[in-house]
Amino acid sequence: MKTILHYTGIILFAFIVSSCHNPQKADDGNELPRIAIAGIAIESSTFSPAVTHEEAFHGRVGDEVFTYYPFMEAESPLRRRAQWFPTFRGHAMPGGIVTREAYESMLNRILTMLEDAMPLDGLFLDIHGAMSVVGLDDPEGDMIVRIREVIGTDPLISTCMDLHGSVSPRLAQNTDLITCFRMAPHEDALESKQRAVENLLERLETGKGKPGYKAWVPVPILLPGEKTSTRIEPAKSLYAQIAPATEHPGIIDAAIWMSYPWADEPRNHGVVMVTGDDENETRQLAERLAQHFWDVREEFVFVAPTATWEECVQAALDSDVKPFIISDMGDNPTAGGAGDVTWTLTQILNNPVFYEADAPRLIYASVFDEEFVAKAVETGQGGHIDAFAGARVDDRYAPPVRINGTIQSILHGDRNAETEVVIRVGSVDVIVTKKRKGYHRESDFTNLGLNPREADILVVKIGYLVPELYEMKAGWKMALTPGGVDQQLERLEYQRIKRPMYPLDKDMQTPDLSVRFIPASDSIRYN
Repeated sequence: MKTILHYTGIILFAFIVSSCHNPQKADDGNELPRIAIAGIAIESSTFSPAVTHEEAFHGRVGDEVFTYYPFMEAESPLRRRAQWFPTFRGHAMPGGIVTREAYESMLNRILTMLEDAMPLDGLFLDIHGAMSVVGLDDPEGDMIVRIREVIGTDPLISTCMDLHGSVSPRLAQNTDLITCFRMAPHEDALESKQRAVENLLERLETGKGKPGYKAWVPVPILLPGEKTSTRIEPAKSLYAQIAPATEHPGIIDAAIWMSYPWADEPRNHGVVMVTGDDENETRQLAERLAQHFWDVREEFVFVAPTATWEECVQAALDSDVKPFIISDMGDNPTAGGAGDVTWTLTQILNNPVFYEADAPRLIYASVFDEEFVAKAVETGQGGHIDAFAGARVDDRYAPPVRINGTIQSILHGDRNAETEVVIRVGSVDVIVTKKRKGYHRESDFTNLGLNPREADILVVKIGYLVPELYEMKAGWKMALTPGGVDQQLERLEYQRIKRPMYPLDKDMQTPDLSVRFIPASDSIRYN
């Protein structure tokens, strides 16, 4: 009887195992590769007092993850080429340093779901590359090491990143295929993610597997995105040469990372990385791109004219076109600023010009303050409010600002802001939000009853203008205002980045720009 039960148990166990791993097959009869998806994405300033918690990442789990990728809709060709195991993917608006608890919670969800999905042939790792975590250097490097400890070194990992991310040797070794965006603003974000997935599928389907060579070149340059936009030279030509170069035999992909200047970590510097199967082609392309990057270092300039706040306002007042957009750069929440610095808004509300008859119309976007918004909601649209807002997180440059005006509109339901209110003070419409929000689209304003195209002056906490604002502008200047993403890098108190670093050390000697070949991921041994 015991023997019968024993064999019955073995058969039952085998049935359960085979049910859990029920291979799907392609039209040609071959088994489809098993590929997981995971990622945690944010860029976070260590020069801001703000802190980012888990809820800011709006995490998606399981099939919800596919909603990030239109090219992977249910009936899309890419979706049919593999068995997909989406785990957890969170993407937060840029902000302050991430709490260790938030990081560990999200990563542990990924690790648990990856373990449940085993065995795997591949992983699409979708990250930004500029995350900072309390008490942890190189979080993306830590993340991929801990992923490898679960899935092993055999599966291929294809990683896609923002060009403002950072690639440490640890991240470079543990990934197999790696790429990043080639445009700033990032109009090619989805195209780049699709390229990362297609690279992964091609290597699995053809049996080519891991690349023969991964060339990594550190470039000691650290510049803000507002100086490295691909709309203008030299970044335009620098990035334009990448796509044609990847068509050469023996090359898989190539990428240039500008890195992120508002985090003080040793990994923060430019990087060029090329993956390929031909050693000489891979080496030569990586060194050529790195040398080009270094040679044009002094040509990087701001993508628009910059000036002091006073000069920007005067230019806007003198302009006969509208809207004249002023980028309030120092507290740009889309680059990692706290979003509640009140310095610029204080200057606006203290300017008598905006209280005169026939004063120019100005829209200010934005400052966040939960208490102010709660009071405005309680008062209601059309009511009068006199209260202080902002500087609850970052009060280093100005205290909370008094906003004394009429509530024009109240809007609930925004994914980031949750609640937005518009207060009219003189000729100024001030947008105050419950939580941080970046204003990128015309609809961000029109949903609030504002017409940004008819405003004389539009002040937005942003750096370079994203496409909709760029198309809308009639005039534009970028204001060198204070905040956690200060564009004047020389004012930041770096302690831990590697020196010398251009442009902080303008007279530095020419660096070694020769390739470092990164070992393959399967050369790593985990216990």
